[in-house]
Amino acid sequence: MDLQDHSSFIQLLSVVLLMSSWCVQGLRVGVSPRKPLFRVGTHQQMVCQVWDCPTEPSISWITVNDRPLLASISNNRTHSTLTYDPVKIEDEGHLLCKVRCGKQPKESRASVSVYSFPSDPVITGQDRLRDHVETALTCQVSDLFPPVDVNITWLKGDTVLMSTSDSESGSIQYMPRREDSGGNITCRATMELLDLPPEDRTRETTISLNVLYAPVFMNISDPVEMMDGSPLTLSCSAKGNPEPTITWTVGGRSLPGGRGGQLVLSAVKLSDGTWYECEARNSEGNQTAAVNVTVLAPPTNSSLSVDPGEEVVEGQQVNLTCSAVGAPPPTLVLKRKGKELLRTDSTSVLSFNLSSASLEDSALYECEASNQYGSQQVSRSIIVKAHPLQLEASPQVSAERGSTLILTCNASGCQHPPTLSWRTDRNRTFLQRTEPQDGKSHLHLQYLDLQHKGRYSCDAECVSVIRTREIHVQVYSFPSDPVLQDPGPVLLGQEVQFRCDVTNIFSANKLRFRWLLGNTTLITEMYKFSDSLQNISSVLRHQFQEVQHVLTCKVELLTEERDVWKSRETSIPLQIHYPPRSIVLSISPGEEVLEGQQMTFTCRSDGAPPPTVVLRRNGEELLRSDSNSSSSVTLSISSTLLEESGLYQCEAFNQYASRFVSSSITVKAPPRNTTILILPSTEVQEGQNVTVCCQTISFPPSAVILRKPNNGTELYSTSGTFVLVNVTSSDSGLYQVNVSNDLGFEVKVFNIRVREVRTGLPPGFSIILISAASVAAGLTASALILDYMRRSRKKGFYQLPQSAPPSA
Repeated sequence: MDLQDHSSFIQLLSVVLLMSSWCVQGLRVGVSPRKPLFRVGTHQQMVCQVWDCPTEPSISWITVNDRPLLASISNNRTHSTLTYDPVKIEDEGHLLCKVRCGKQPKESRASVSVYSFPSDPVITGQDRLRDHVETALTCQVSDLFPPVDVNITWLKGDTVLMSTSDSESGSIQYMPRREDSGGNITCRATMELLDLPPEDRTRETTISLNVLYAPVFMNISDPVEMMDGSPLTLSCSAKGNPEPTITWTVGGRSLPGGRGGQLVLSAVKLSDGTWYECEARNSEGNQTAAVNVTVLAPPTNSSLSVDPGEEVVEGQQVNLTCSAVGAPPPTLVLKRKGKELLRTDSTSVLSFNLSSASLEDSALYECEASNQYGSQQVSRSIIVKAHPLQLEASPQVSAERGSTLILTCNASGCQHPPTLSWRTDRNRTFLQRTEPQDGKSHLHLQYLDLQHKGRYSCDAECVSVIRTREIHVQVYSFPSDPVLQDPGPVLLGQEVQFRCDVTNIFSANKLRFRWLLGNTTLITEMYKFSDSLQNISSVLRHQFQEVQHVLTCKVELLTEERDVWKSRETSIPLQIHYPPRSIVLSISPGEEVLEGQQMTFTCRSDGAPPPTVVLRRNGEELLRSDSNSSSSVTLSISSTLLEESGLYQCEAFNQYASRFVSSSITVKAPPRNTTILILPSTEVQEGQNVTVCCQTISFPPSAVILRKPNNGTELYSTSGTFVLVNVTSSDSGLYQVNVSNDLGFEVKVFNIRVREVRTGLPPGFSIILISAASVAAGLTASALILDYMRRSRKKGFYQLPQSAPPSA
């Protein structure tokens, strides 16, 4: 189908449709789009459509308010097309599409709106960005229509910096930093127009930031130390915008080869040790950094000069100058005869002055320069020729406070009277100046006090030669002996405190306290003096372990060599108390004696105060010492008795303690005063019992033997009692009792007569008699034994009852 046939088909279809519509509802007109929003410069069309017109309608476009219609129009039977090519701002307004179908008119109104947002916003001000300098950036929107508000948003990356609403432009005060360089900033413009398509609503512009800033050092060499002759390379780097240039300078002058980041010296010299400056410069400014280069070298060019020369006359002034160079600066030492005179650290020159050369100054002088890298030494010999002027004075004198002191100075060897001057070291003022004919000068110091102590100088001047002698005047004050307090009685073994005081004392040197116990030094204490009189105390804390008699506090003023110069001392007798000791109980001739011998007891003890001594026997006091006499008692017994055996005790006591010793005394005796008791009697009947009791006095106890001489029978008893049971006529006869111990014996004899019994006794009667006799004999023996024990305890001797054994 060709284009013409197609057009005919459309016209036919339109007529059919219009007829159908007209048949239904009449003529209709419509404009599409009715409220278009066109962008300026684009190609746009509007269509006015006619319906239900049975005939070919008449279609026309007109503007309201008689504006010219700049669009082109093309009509066909059913519609009219209005074409804007391109859309202009002048096209905005109201339009009418008028249609006449036969005689029937019809119109449709449309409103055309146009807008212009032709280009992205333009940012200005970014070419003036400097580090930390606030800059105004402006975002400009051009050819905007209609003139509605535009929302301008500033963004740095994705971060919103500021958002404003304006008609065409927006500004922001921006503080750039050097690290922002290379980053982006965006101005986003959004047109606030209703029904504007989203894709046409927003435009934005992004620029890259270029922040200018002054040079900043990134790296520079550390301070360096190197030996003389070593190569040196210094590095320096900096960044900035624009890129900085780097220059090396020293002392304000540029160094050849100092362009760029490195400075290279092939071999440094000692003079190259200094500060090197690296300068980085661009259009925004400059920065300077310094590197300290230390060139190390051993001492060189050492010298020692002597002025006026190496040969001088005594009294002349001599100046010595020692110099050397090195790095670090050497230590300079000036020596005379190997002994150091002067030392300087880290300097290149040392000066030493002999204000008045003396004979002792003749020597070899050495100047030694040294540092850790080496040393160098030079020397000069100085010869000092003697001058005949001589000056004599005592170097040191001492005098007591309040006395008068005369200082003497004697000059000789000068052909004319010398000038003699006295001065003190305290203020260096002259005290006296004379020209004595004999060369002797005297300085009188009266009423000496502490302010007179010190050094006095006597100067003798002869022509240009000056001799000086110094006299050291020492003033001391030691007006009285030390005061030593007596604490009273002191208990042996217990710590006690003593105090020693000296008053108004002074010395130029030290003072020493010495505490003496007899000739033994206990402690020594040293004290220094201030510039005034002092009261000084020393305290001794001591525990006496033995009896001493004298304690001495000795105070000594010492010389500088610690020799004793002046001394005073005070002694006190000591009262050392102690409890009784060395208790002795002596017995003569011994602890065992014979009855009748002489005995002597001596009880004595040592103690302070003297203890009371008591002599006791078995707890009973025998003798006591007199408190006014010595601590000793003596007891003499001219003839010892058995009763004087016992425990003897010697007790000594004072207020501190009581102690005693004891000894047992035994008095011995041979048997004596022996008695024999026969019970019931010496004459008995057959069948009776006979008790023989033997009593004697002896010690140690005696052994008792009962003997019947006619048949040789012997019976022994330790108790001295014998019982003869059921005697017969054969038991009649002579009996002998022998009592003995180690010291002697005694013999007693007696007879017993046994009568025969003629009549017989009933059976068992003899048994009763024997029993009764036995009971009687036993009771009698018991009574004798008890009596013997009582007498033994009371009188101290033994009586031994004795009897024959039952077998007798």
